[in-house]
Amino acid sequence: MNKEVRIQKIQEIIERDKNRTDLLNHEIMWEKQLKTEKVYNIPLSFLIYNKYNGRILSRTKSLEKQNQAINVETEVGRDLIEKLLWESKIDRNKKTELSIREFGQQKVGIITKDGVIIDGNRRAMLLNKVDRTGYFKAIVLPVTLDENPIEIERLETTYQMGEDEKLGYNPIEKYLKAKQIFDKLTPKISETEAIKSISDWMGETEGEIRKYLDTMAVMDEYLEYLEYDGIYTQLDSREDQFLSLTKWLNTFYGESSKKAFDGYTDSDVDELKIIAFDYLRFRNEYDGKEFRNLAEGNSDKHFFGDKEIWKSFSSKHNEIIRNLPKEPEIDFNSANLEKHLNARDKLFFESSIFENDTSAFLENLNDHKYLVGYNKAAEEPEKLIRRASQTFEAIKTGHKAFAKPDVQRMVQELGDKIFNSLQKKSPSRVLTHIIELLEGIEVDKIPAEEVEEVQEKTKRIQQIGYQINRNI
Repeated sequence: MNKEVRIQKIQEIIERDKNRTDLLNHEIMWEKQLKTEKVYNIPLSFLIYNKYNGRILSRTKSLEKQNQAINVETEVGRDLIEKLLWESKIDRNKKTELSIREFGQQKVGIITKDGVIIDGNRRAMLLNKVDRTGYFKAIVLPVTLDENPIEIERLETTYQMGEDEKLGYNPIEKYLKAKQIFDKLTPKISETEAIKSISDWMGETEGEIRKYLDTMAVMDEYLEYLEYDGIYTQLDSREDQFLSLTKWLNTFYGESSKKAFDGYTDSDVDELKIIAFDYLRFRNEYDGKEFRNLAEGNSDKHFFGDKEIWKSFSSKHNEIIRNLPKEPEIDFNSANLEKHLNARDKLFFESSIFENDTSAFLENLNDHKYLVGYNKAAEEPEKLIRRASQTFEAIKTGHKAFAKPDVQRMVQELGDKIFNSLQKKSPSRVLTHIIELLEGIEVDKIPAEEVEEVQEKTKRIQQIGYQINRNI
């Protein structure tokens, strides 16, 4: 059924039933006036879904980015929209379907005069699931979708983004919805006026709407960085991380924040953003709270708050990136692009598992997280020394890897650091430790080839001891 036929058939119902007194009346705000409108019973077959419905906006936009046309006037297009609507909130849809089967449609919908569903796409989907020959209770707007797009956008947003409905939405949808409205309004009114309008329509403060728009801008930049432009499904399960990253960027750009390390520049913030993008790719491979270690809170709580820690962390990160194999090309013709891109991101993560069982990205994160902890405990040496001792005890010194020259060199360096600190603070303790070591030598087990060398060294020890005793 094409547009002209739908307009004609819906108008026939209005003319036939406009004087009926047994039909419901319902109030709506239309063109800044509260109006009482009659609720008509419109056959479901006269209606088409709104493919840009706020509940599934990220899905339809992503599909269209793949050049997958969605013609809602066809059976294929209708079935696709119904699938997306069902999958948008399966548990809630199952409950509502049971309610519809028992009590029928409880909440009135809104349609245009050409049958586009403005409010009630999910309800119509469930009614169709129950009986495609049934009816949809709806107010009929006096315009088509094309005749007054801004007012229809306002009406749709007001109804669909109300407090009760928000619970049923994918979190990413509200950011995309705010951007869509902003882009429609700004050619006609100022940015300030647009934000105020969106605030009124979505029932949020103007500050919250600015946060939505700022966050969506970072989301778009992330997708562009990965060459996933417009594939909004790749933002799923990342809302908290994007909110954090957006806050960091707004805080740090301008080179004046006290929450960053001294002397940082906007170039350092650019690097923070790119590294954060890399960690966002494998969000499901680690606890999302770990993401906060990059830059969340005051300067003593994160990597970006300490110059040495940040330089070490970012340097290691860039080294890991350089050692990764070249990524496979993106197949935008994939039958399931979302699955294809998720697999590509997973491969990016798995490729960083070089020789160990752990990703080098996560090792780098954990290593520097400990450094932040050490900084916090700098004034509690007992705690840090106990932790260092326990860590060394956990090393399997009998393992062949412990005998590697590089490992032994690090052990020697560690020992030197300990002796140097003791020497500066307590020479007596150093001498006590030397005596204990000397007393522990089993003379009868000294190899024959080392006897002469040991004799020379013990004479040298005597000379040094004599000089110390003489000088004090």
